[in-house]
Amino acid sequence: MLGRLREKYQQAMMPLGRALARTGITPNAITILTLVVAMISAYFFYLGDLLLGFGVMVLTVVLDMFDGAVARAANLGSRFGATLDHTLDRYAEFFFMLGLMAGPVGAVSIPWWPVSPGDTFIPWFWGFVALFGMLMASFTRAKAESVGEMESCTVGIAERQEKLILQFVGILLLALWPTNIWLDFLSLFPSVVLQFFVSLQITNILTILVVIVAILSHITVAQRLAYAHKVILGTQQQEEMQDV
Repeated sequence: MLGRLREKYQQAMMPLGRALARTGITPNAITILTLVVAMISAYFFYLGDLLLGFGVMVLTVVLDMFDGAVARAANLGSRFGATLDHTLDRYAEFFFMLGLMAGPVGAVSIPWWPVSPGDTFIPWFWGFVALFGMLMASFTRAKAESVGEMESCTVGIAERQEKLILQFVGILLLALWPTNIWLDFLSLFPSVVLQFFVSLQITNILTILVVIVAILSHITVAQRLAYAHKVILGTQQQEEMQDV
């Protein structure tokens, strides 16, 4: 949904893209730098510093906009550059989730959270379900546009921007809220509701938002498959009619 704003922010980034292009830096170099910064963000999450990891994570999003801006401003766009960008974006998503699933191992800057051995910001199960959903949404689009020869298959309830925003909100609420806001919310309901979510290891606001990311990602896969089926089947029928 937020992808519809892409054209507007691309136009707004053009002056900065031209300025960066004059330095001689290439879009591919910025793309690779973005991945390095994403790995640094994951490392801070692993250490338990949510706020610092979040700040570096935001930097990766900014850098990801820069590579496209330079490519458009200097007319350096290429099919390989686009392939590299989309591929490394998936690696960046992997490192973000890996850091949150592996951390914290150090001092956690969350006063209310009594960390014990084995605690993580996101349970491994939910992290993998969300990560696989995000990867499959991108994979479905790529296959529809390559094998299915579709011009575009960016439909779906949630693109990358929405998923990032949900993760951003979860990280900030987990790091800054003085109590466990998710458990506070569940305490308003009968105890069986709390026990249900605890049994699923959904015990903090970041985890529930990652679960939502997972659900939206898999819904997006289904939507893209349905859309691809409709478009590809329609194209095949038109070709058959022309051959008659």
